[in-house]
Amino acid sequence: MSTGQSAVEAGAPNQEWASDRPAESGVNASQKDETPVPAKGRRFGSMESDNGTLVAEVDTHYAAQLKPSRVSGKWLTYMVTFVAGTGFTLFGYDQGVLSSLLTLPSFEAQFPQTADAFADSHRAALQSFMVAIYELGCMAGALSNLWVGDRLGRRHTISLGGIIMIIGAILQTAAVDYAMMLVARVVTGVGNGLLTSTVPAYQSECAKPHRRGQLVLIEGSLITFGIMMSYWIDLGFYFTTGSISWRFPIAFQILLALIMIVFMYAFKLPESPRWLAAKGKYAESLAVLAALENTSVDDKKVIATFNGICDAIAAESQGGFGFKELLYNGPTQNLRRTLLGVVAQCFQQICGINLITYYLTSVLTDLGLGPEMSRIISGVNGTCYFLTSIGALFVIERIGRRPLMFWMAVAQAITMAVLAGLYDIAKQQNKAAQVVSVLCLFLFNTWFSIGWLGITWLYPAEVTPLRIRAPANALSTASNWIFNFMVVMATAPMFANIGWGTYCLFAVVNGIIICPCVWLFFPETKKYSLEEIDIVFALGHRENKSPVWYSLRPEEIPPAGSREAEHILGKSGPAHLDMSEKAERGHRGMSRIIKEEKDKPSSQHNEFAAKKV
Repeated sequence: MSTGQSAVEAGAPNQEWASDRPAESGVNASQKDETPVPAKGRRFGSMESDNGTLVAEVDTHYAAQLKPSRVSGKWLTYMVTFVAGTGFTLFGYDQGVLSSLLTLPSFEAQFPQTADAFADSHRAALQSFMVAIYELGCMAGALSNLWVGDRLGRRHTISLGGIIMIIGAILQTAAVDYAMMLVARVVTGVGNGLLTSTVPAYQSECAKPHRRGQLVLIEGSLITFGIMMSYWIDLGFYFTTGSISWRFPIAFQILLALIMIVFMYAFKLPESPRWLAAKGKYAESLAVLAALENTSVDDKKVIATFNGICDAIAAESQGGFGFKELLYNGPTQNLRRTLLGVVAQCFQQICGINLITYYLTSVLTDLGLGPEMSRIISGVNGTCYFLTSIGALFVIERIGRRPLMFWMAVAQAITMAVLAGLYDIAKQQNKAAQVVSVLCLFLFNTWFSIGWLGITWLYPAEVTPLRIRAPANALSTASNWIFNFMVVMATAPMFANIGWGTYCLFAVVNGIIICPCVWLFFPETKKYSLEEIDIVFALGHRENKSPVWYSLRPEEIPPAGSREAEHILGKSGPAHLDMSEKAERGHRGMSRIIKEEKDKPSSQHNEFAAKKV
């Protein structure tokens, strides 16, 4: 920590002032006498309470001197997306890599407990446990983020997850028996759980509202890119002999983790501006916002965004955080919003996608296709999965989250029903039934990639308030993994015991459970800022209406940072002035806007008194 420690962090006002600095233009002598000025380049921040209203004051001299990253503007957005996307490529690769390895002769020789699983209930359970125990590790990693995430920050948590995944991948590659592979997959899962519970929040908090959905969906597409890579690499090494045919595909994920970590620090990617502001690092937060916009710290748009963030933090910063706050269902609607994220991730897993992702080669072999053809079709399926996921990028901000989740769940239910009806016929070597079944597997991936793949990673990060975002996202990601474990663990035994009933079960889940819940309880978050989403829920609580109703009527939502928004958010006392009002009344603070009609306001940075507004 620098010697110019903020008053917030130090717990006392900064007493070191530069008494010999010359007066700057636009400030009269009386103002200079009234208000001490912090030394140039020093950091000063304070939060004072006026009937519950919290105000952030920032030394913009210090903020303007900061360079939070080696890149800025669109290139900073691209690099954040690249690093976050590499994490999700790693996630997808690790999900798909075992699919084709499970039926390799060399893999079955090394782990005979898992051989020919779909024909025997006991071996099916052991194979499923080897695959599914990874999800338990992921759940442990996600839950550990309840304590780790807000302490380390987003970027360091992501890097820690990558390092743990490297260790786990090394152990998997070196595995010599069933027990060692189980332990190695748990370790890998812990790292992935940290990654997947942090990356969406990091991406969302650095993204512009109108691009947030597309950028996070790029990560969803990269999950499928990782799955596609794993299928083709598995196919390539199918033609080799010995244990390299499965050891190299597993080891390849180490490269992806290294790329993610190296790029994070080589480009000095910044911390999330919302996390920085929540920790009282206002100047750093302002500098990151300016870098993301590729502009100065006194830009009107940057100031408005920062003001909205501070309003949200102020409404959420009453006292220290306790986990019981996750159960609070007052104006902030913490319980409802946490449950939305948890249920969204649950629905992603129980819809049936893991039947394809983890067991596609085994499923195709079970339909009567040969081992080589099954792997080729798996590779083609993974490629189509990736390509169709890109389509979601072009519709997410036009159609919205809620309609896509609903209608794609309807399509998934129909597809699973067709697969159930054709199951026994396809196993009798009926070519037409086999072709239609393979087509349905392709179609299911298409519906899922458009409606559920990326959205359910985006939605929990969007819908939860900043104060509980890290723990709520940890719980939603833990939900993903526990239901992932349940489905992966049950799939092979279900095929061994009930056959076509496996597909029938997933058809019912999509049509009878997922569709009604999405329609009735999931608000739309399209094009709302994260702070405006807070207002949607607070307004619903105040008016005793569902937030779904308000989310579909953006004209009813006041702008974040406005007086009305602060009142809705439950801030007692008079709402503090927005930045334009401060300019009109000559207020001192983060910045003073001199000309409202200009695109970039003229600002003066020589006054930083901690004032009650």
